[in-house]
Amino acid sequence: MSGVAIEIQGLSKSYGAIRVVDDVSLNIMPGEFIALLGPSGSGKSTLLMSVAGFVQPSSGSIKIGGKDVTHIAPRQRNIGMVFQKYALFPHMTVRENIAFPLLQRRLAKDEIARRIASITELVGLGDFEGRLIPDLSGGQQQRVALARALVYQPPVLLMDEPLGALDKKLRERLQQEIKQIQRITGTTVIFVTHDQTEALAMADRLVVFRKGRIEQIGTPSDLYDAPQTAFVADFIGEANILKGTVREINSQHCQVQLESGCVIAGKHVGDPAPVVGNPVDIVVRPAHILTGPCDGSGLHGTVIARSYLGESVNLRVALKCGDTLAVKEPPGSSRQLGEEVSLNWHCQHARVFKTNERGT
Repeated sequence: MSGVAIEIQGLSKSYGAIRVVDDVSLNIMPGEFIALLGPSGSGKSTLLMSVAGFVQPSSGSIKIGGKDVTHIAPRQRNIGMVFQKYALFPHMTVRENIAFPLLQRRLAKDEIARRIASITELVGLGDFEGRLIPDLSGGQQQRVALARALVYQPPVLLMDEPLGALDKKLRERLQQEIKQIQRITGTTVIFVTHDQTEALAMADRLVVFRKGRIEQIGTPSDLYDAPQTAFVADFIGEANILKGTVREINSQHCQVQLESGCVIAGKHVGDPAPVVGNPVDIVVRPAHILTGPCDGSGLHGTVIARSYLGESVNLRVALKCGDTLAVKEPPGSSRQLGEEVSLNWHCQHARVFKTNERGT
């Protein structure tokens, strides 16, 4: 099995006066795992349903493997789909559920048996073929849905919040398993999720939607470490956002005076750059903030909350100038409640955006 390229050009979808997808273009490479994410109503699920053929776009085109499928019925697109509600047949066994799309395609019995044996082994269900669906755990049912979607070897697999009903530990395990299966099969995957951590863990590239448009496309590290808008910085991962005005600026860095009067620095993003006196947001990740003794340089504050999470210690620091910042430290951190600290960061780790770039 191998994936194919997907080309989406100028796609729009309107319901009356409301445009839920607005002139979206996106090229997906064969075998690529793409995650679509964004706030509710941002257009990500509508785009997925358009690729599946369940939503007819108002304009634009969709090509799969070089073939225009914009106006082709879903059953003719040869696309696998997995939803949050798995839509399995409860009166059928695991084997019968997986065999269903093969019987629909009238494959020979020996070919059906071969494919079922292969896919159940791949998804770890080799010992469960005779069980009924209600006798399976949630994770096992998810595997059945995945096996049924892959057994007829579609070059494209669409997944809409497939792990949303599972608990955190099981979700994390299945994220790894799905990614491993996708690597083995080479299937092109479009995965819709509202979970940023899930998208970062699974996708080759992330596509962030906002108000029907693509806000930014990039690798997980691109979007986390180098967001191009304050919206993306705020949406992907945890971020501290401070408001101020530009005090000084050069080709690389920007000094920002906060509303409290404190002055901090960061790297300005966007074209054209902000000018002196402009309102800006300065965004810094909790993990990029360095703490030190309060007699040092930087912003000064007091630790008002401390949480030990095993892999990290999360702090909240109330600054003397009025703001409160989240700080993530290594598990060996000795910072305690009530301790006075200074906060600093490397200038390139704080990103400065014009205030009007941020929104919901």
